[in-house]
Formats: sequence, C-alpha cells, structure tokens
Amino acid sequence: MTATAPPVKDGAPADERLLRTSPLRTLLGRPELGSVVGAVAVFLFFSLVADSFLRASSFGTVLYAASTIGIMAVPVALLMIGGEFDLSAGVLVTSSALISSMFSYQMTANVWVGVGVSLLVTLAVGAFNGVMLTRTRLPSFIITLGTFLMLTGLNLGLTKLISGTVSTKTIADMEGFASARALFASQFSLGGVDVKVTILWWFALVALATWVLLRTRFGNWIFAVGGGADAARAVGVPVRATKTGLYMGVAFCAWVSGQHLLFSFDVVQSGEGVGNELIYIIAAVIGGCLITGGYGSAIGSAVGAFIFGMTSKGIVYAEWNPDWFKFFLGAMLLLATLLNAWVRKRAEATK
Repeated sequence: MTATAPPVKDGAPADERLLRTSPLRTLLGRPELGSVVGAVAVFLFFSLVADSFLRASSFGTVLYAASTIGIMAVPVALLMIGGEFDLSAGVLVTSSALISSMFSYQMTANVWVGVGVSLLVTLAVGAFNGVMLTRTRLPSFIITLGTFLMLTGLNLGLTKLISGTVSTKTIADMEGFASARALFASQFSLGGVDVKVTILWWFALVALATWVLLRTRFGNWIFAVGGGADAARAVGVPVRATKTGLYMGVAFCAWVSGQHLLFSFDVVQSGEGVGNELIYIIAAVIGGCLITGGYGSAIGSAVGAFIFGMTSKGIVYAEWNPDWFKFFLGAMLLLATLLNAWVRKRAEATK
C-alpha cells in the first residue's frame, strides 16, 4: 500500500508534504508498534499460564512494577533518541535518595530541605555528564561509566563515613516526612485496586515527553542530534544545550525515583541501583528506540516498561522459579529488536 500522489497545480506537483498517507503506512511507521505487539503476546501468555494474573489486584501490582522502571525509561529513551547513553542512571537514583536522607538526618532539618538539596545535586550530576560529553567529545559510554564508578564509590564510602554502616538512619519521625511520602510514595484505592502514586508520575512523564518530542522545537532538536550531530549543528541546532538538557532530564527522573525509594522504605542501602541502568536501556530498546539514535518514542518506552512489569510479576503468579526472569528478559530484548527491525523495513518498503 502506497501513499496517494500529490495533486498537480499549474503543471507542477504540489508540496510533497501534502501527501495523503495510508493508515497502514502510518501504523507501520510508529516506533512503538513492535513493542505493542510484544506486550499483547506477553499479556496473553501469562493470562493463560497464571490464573491470578488477570485479577484486579495483580494488575495494580504489575503497573507499580512497570512504573518504577518506566519513570526512568522515559528520559533514557529520549537520551537514546538523541544518540547517547547514561550508564550512571541506576546508581544516581540511589545517590539522590542517600543525599536526601543523610542531609536531613545530619542537619536535623525538615526533610523537604534534604529533598531540595538532593534535587540540586542530582541535576548537577546530570549537567556534569552533559558538559563532559560535549566538551571532551568522548563517547557517552566512557563518560557515564566513569560517573557510574564514582557514584558507586561515593554512595558506599560517604554512607559508611557518615552513618557508620552501609545504610542510612531512619528519618520517619522527622518533620515533613508525611507530606513528602504523600507526594513520592503514597497510594490510593481506585475501583478496589491499590494504585501507587508512582504510576501517576509515570503517566505524567510519558505524556510530557511525548508532547515535547512531537509538538516542540526541542523535540525536533532531539531527533536531529540523534540522527547526526554535525548535520544538526550545521542547520543551527544547539547540540551542546540539547544533550546537556537530556542528561539533566535523566537526573530529574532519577531524583523522583530516589525520593520514592527513600520514602517507601524510610532507609536506603548504599549499594542499591547497580545494574538498573541496563534495565532502563532494555525497556527503551524494547519500546523501539534504536541504539544508533534518531528513532524512538516515549510511549514505546512505557510499553517496554509495561512488558518488564508483566514479565517480572507474571513469573511469580505462574509460580515459576524467579531465577528464569533474566532469561525471559534477554529473550524479549532479542525478539523485540528483531520485530522492530522488521517493522521498520516494512515501513520503508511502503514509501
């Protein structure tokens, strides 16, 4: 199926942007199509093998598991569309939680002071990644790997130095804890289903990121720098500012996730978060983002996170050994990548 030919005006074809695109071609051109097909397949599979999977309470649990990954998968997807990686995203979540907790406890301040300081420091780390990347021209893999190692060491070293252990002290009895918990770690009942506030954060971030990508100039810049930084720079795109902004977006979402971690459990283990950066990247890739940049969507990252949530909880509901989870995650990554590649070839064939 092909697009309808443009009308002829005064003997010459009209602007090719006026082409009427068929619904099939539009559908095949969506980067998240492959992940949606995969999500349907995973949903049907666990619906058949796990009787409790279709319960309303189970759906709430699946959404919560997806949201904890999805909050970070959204900015990571935007960063990948912009052609870069962030290997420090996982430990940055833990860093933001540790800063909030230890600053509040040591300064005996309102916990909101610690939350604010954490936001500033976390954004500074994101800005550091972006500035180092754009100034040195080193690969983002090297820059963020270095940040990952430094944060891992700082998380453990400073926590033991200040607290004397590898975990923070409780701040549950401090002023402001209840209100902060309501914002970052509360839950409410909706139709008999317990809904965590992280699900709302996740949906809001997906909607915001989708609007930015499809309706703003900054979204055009993201696709441009991912497609080719030199070409984008040649047409006036502020490449440095765009990439630094993307890293600061990852940092902001790491702050949100870190505050959820802190106010959900009250204390934070300094060694948490290592390896989660790969899960965020996997969710984005399953959602249709290309490793090479310039292609993908925020909605696709949400679908990828949802697949992650269904798989992690579906294995439990099916009463299988959870040791198999990583195997299924790797299989889904390969299958989703192959499916996304096939969809893109079909979309290009219809042009």
